[in-house]
Amino acid sequence: MKYQHILLLFTALVSCLTVAARGSTFELNEHPDLLQKEKPTPLNRRDSVSLRDQGFPIIHSGGFLVQANDSSFLLEELVVSAYHIDSRLSRVPGSISVLSGEEIRVGDANNFAHVLHAIPGIYMHSGTYATSRIIIRGVGSRTPYNTNRIKSYLNDIPITSSDGISSPEDVDLLDISRMEVIKGPASALYGSGLGGNINLYTPSVARTTLQATLQHGSFNTTKAAAGGSWHKGEFGLWGNLSHVHSDGFRENNLFKRTSLLSSGSWKQPAYTLEYTVLLMDLEAGIPSSIGKTLYETNPRAAAANWNEVKGFKAYRRAIGGITLTNRFSNRWDNRLTLFGRGTDSYERRPFNNLDDGTSGGGLREKLTYHGDRWDALLGLEWMSDAYRWEMELEGDLINKNRERRNHTNLFGMVYWRPNDRWNVSLGGATNKVDYRLTDLFSKNGNQSGSRSFPMIFSPRLGVNYAPSSGLALYASAGHGFSMPSPEETLLPEGDINESLKPEQGMQYEAGIRLSLFNNATGLEAAVYRIDLDDLLVTKRVTEDIFTGINAGRTRHTGVEPTLQQRLFQLPSFPGTLHLSANYTYSRNKFIDFEEDGNVYDGNRLPGVPSTMARGTLQWRPLPLVQVEARLQHVGPQYIDDANTVKNEPYSLCDLKASYLIPTPSMGEFELFAGVNNITNTHYSPMLTVNALAFGNAEPRYYYPGMSRHYYAGVNWKF
Repeated sequence: MKYQHILLLFTALVSCLTVAARGSTFELNEHPDLLQKEKPTPLNRRDSVSLRDQGFPIIHSGGFLVQANDSSFLLEELVVSAYHIDSRLSRVPGSISVLSGEEIRVGDANNFAHVLHAIPGIYMHSGTYATSRIIIRGVGSRTPYNTNRIKSYLNDIPITSSDGISSPEDVDLLDISRMEVIKGPASALYGSGLGGNINLYTPSVARTTLQATLQHGSFNTTKAAAGGSWHKGEFGLWGNLSHVHSDGFRENNLFKRTSLLSSGSWKQPAYTLEYTVLLMDLEAGIPSSIGKTLYETNPRAAAANWNEVKGFKAYRRAIGGITLTNRFSNRWDNRLTLFGRGTDSYERRPFNNLDDGTSGGGLREKLTYHGDRWDALLGLEWMSDAYRWEMELEGDLINKNRERRNHTNLFGMVYWRPNDRWNVSLGGATNKVDYRLTDLFSKNGNQSGSRSFPMIFSPRLGVNYAPSSGLALYASAGHGFSMPSPEETLLPEGDINESLKPEQGMQYEAGIRLSLFNNATGLEAAVYRIDLDDLLVTKRVTEDIFTGINAGRTRHTGVEPTLQQRLFQLPSFPGTLHLSANYTYSRNKFIDFEEDGNVYDGNRLPGVPSTMARGTLQWRPLPLVQVEARLQHVGPQYIDDANTVKNEPYSLCDLKASYLIPTPSMGEFELFAGVNNITNTHYSPMLTVNALAFGNAEPRYYYPGMSRHYYAGVNWKF
């Protein structure tokens, strides 16, 4: 489908707004209790109410719980936590995107990219279920095979490793009840993470439930999950065990993941004790990227060298944390989180085999004061990890190292409300990072050493002005940074690069939030500019050797509008129709960048689409039937710094239908079926930027996307 067709579709849909807005009225529940200065509990759209049990269809949409009945929608505004002080979304002094559990479990609930692309400004390269890279506002586009410019949390527990690598996609989508995303530099809030933050939350427990999912689809992809919650008095426990198996679209593409995630709380008048535990076992074949000829003629093929050795990666991961929240008074509270984590992994590769693992932990402390006109917090996050790795080839050890990493982040924030219309935030953070390397393989010389980076201070200022319940304006400026990973600090010879600097930058953004036509239309738009200095880029020396260099300056600018619209609502057929749409225009370019004598000033950054658009239609023709259609367009993107190779734009269309079967004694059954990539588009959802050509082979730029594929299953909830 051509891009022009998508624009025509969006134009046609938006043209319905005026007519649609004259339908049934909307009522806004302002929840005045949330305006109290006592710290409110974040809302959970799945567990806070059970309207469906009363016969009301539910639609979850863009920061609101929408109840569809015969005469009105009830829009319950979200309370968000990502800015440290729980606040109504319309009062947050900065850009934040929120997705509910229903929005997260879209489609087949296996592809994390489908979820993130519901948010403008984010693009997730997704080569396989186990190979991905998340880019926010163009930051992190040149990282080869992982996400290392974004900080991720699960229930306030850092799940980003001390080397800066984040893999929020390891958390099963069925386990997430809410996702909050801050885009751009936010180091004053969360420390190292120049691209932004992804915060995940498990379901809160309001009642005792049981639930199970069984699903099967193309490429022998099967998902089975079972879990539930238990609630009695002040205790609440939740857990879910899931297993995903797929033969994969390509050769050597087997994927198996078993995960257990559990959380719970014990609430007392003066304190609350919470826990979170994640256990995961993953094994995945690595088909790797392929050259253009193979990509066009046989996209299901794996790279020949990876297929020959049956390359794969396998790892086990454990994360656990305990949080104690003390309420000293209705003005003071303290939240202390202690966490530990460990990973043991192995990767079989054509050039060598890597055996590595990490163990460590830390704490996160926040002391908060709630006043009549202002709130303040002071916090500390400290983490320490021990990383060990060794490489061997054909049974011969070629490298063995151990590394200790320490990261300390001291942060503070003040929110001042001179009146009900204004919310001003001012904050900052001081960060300190150091690495110590111990070389345990003496045959190639002793390369032990340490690297201690200077302290970095990151300030942030944000303002929100809300003259009415239907309008809010915000602006912010904030500093961010990303530390080089320990691997990037190593020179090809193995010595530590003492001259390598952290990547730093400033973001300036402004935005508007609108609620129009009696709350029938929700519109948000943000504009931003990010200036980065000492750009960290990963330079590929050989197929298996990478090193980091500072490469000058880049500038990132963009516009991100989002629309939530009820197109119509009727008490009987054709029922209700809701539109969610977003669009991203970004311009990410090198301002000052020279490498190996080549000057790339003015060139576009590779691996970032210049435009993205997505629209989702949710149609509920009958109270127990729902149809969801999703249309996405990804614009062209360069694959190399010289801008000589370009990945063509592509469009995808997905469809899903579900039917709800409530029973008086057996709970609720939901039958669903869907098809992804209906048009069978040939596309590459992940690129290896600046891939090198070895010998007479082509550069291996492309990870082919899945052809048309189907799935069906059943959800049971009791």
